Amino acid sequence: MKYGLNIRPNGALDFLSLGALVHRLDPGIIPFRKATQCQIHVSGGEFNCSANLADCFRMQTGIASAMVDYPIGDLIAERVRAMGVKAFYKHFKHDGVHGPNMATVYSDRGQGVRAPVVFYNRCNEAGAQLKPGDFDWKSIFASGVRWFHSGGIFAALSPTTAEVIIEAMQAAKAAGAVTSFDLNYRAKLWNISGGHERAVAVLDRIVKNVDVLVGNEEDLQMGLGIPGPEVAAKSKLDPSAFIGMIDKVVKKHPQIKIVATTLREVHSTNRHSWGAVAWIDGKTYMAPTCELDVLDRVGGGDGYAAGFFYGLLTGVEPEEAVKLGWAHGALLTTFPGDTTMATLEQVRALAKGGSARIQR
Repeated sequence: MKYGLNIRPNGALDFLSLGALVHRLDPGIIPFRKATQCQIHVSGGEFNCSANLADCFRMQTGIASAMVDYPIGDLIAERVRAMGVKAFYKHFKHDGVHGPNMATVYSDRGQGVRAPVVFYNRCNEAGAQLKPGDFDWKSIFASGVRWFHSGGIFAALSPTTAEVIIEAMQAAKAAGAVTSFDLNYRAKLWNISGGHERAVAVLDRIVKNVDVLVGNEEDLQMGLGIPGPEVAAKSKLDPSAFIGMIDKVVKKHPQIKIVATTLREVHSTNRHSWGAVAWIDGKTYMAPTCELDVLDRVGGGDGYAAGFFYGLLTGVEPEEAVKLGWAHGALLTTFPGDTTMATLEQVRALAKGGSARIQR
């Protein structure tokens, strides 16, 4: 037992996630209403963690998701393979007109005082049609899975997606895997699938099965229905509000051993102060604060989660795990797209206090 967790020493997969795959259209700093071309990034909060752990951290990872058999699905599936992630798909046929579809995210990067803008087309999304029984969890976990992960965005997509998460979490626990969940509370999504009251009820049922929780104080308040802290944070980099809520989280869900989040102060679209904090088995650990020159902020939180999970899976000291997550999340904001282009050596160097001096 370390960190209060019983992490399997080995398995066919180090990490398996469950969530919807999406493709993000990115016109860079040009607003969408003036765009003439876009980059296409493959994403999904849960997939991002699997992709980061495979590509940067050299772990064996998988993704369970919906896949539509049409060219956009082919594009997404190719990127999943390219990141080294093993896929477990529930396949859907496209009717040539209405779908079902792979969801589209539209996101320009903003610049300076102009903030990024994100909007969605999740109409008739295949991921939202996933339901219990679509995956043979017993067979998937039989080969050995060390860690299972899902998130709040997938939980909010439809009445059935949360049930798939619960089904998978229970199978993961039965198979001896550690379970984690990123609350990722998105009011827009929950407002069209039952509102805040349903969100709290659904997430409560999921989190009962969770060992490791990712989310900031707003996620904890909105997602778990926990009152805010008595002490207000002095800034976005002040962890006191987050730490002040841990007792309430653990009182409601006593099986949780770890709660982790990033700390971010946004000065402009391209200039952020960046930190991280985690409560691990009764103790709090902080990463240092650094100043980020941000190219693309999307995926930074998933970058932190992946690096942090890597640290835990490899048994490093708790403070080092937080620093690895912090370093990888920071590096991820320097690349276009939602998934990593960093190397493990770069992450370790930054976590140890490395600089941006040229490497010759």
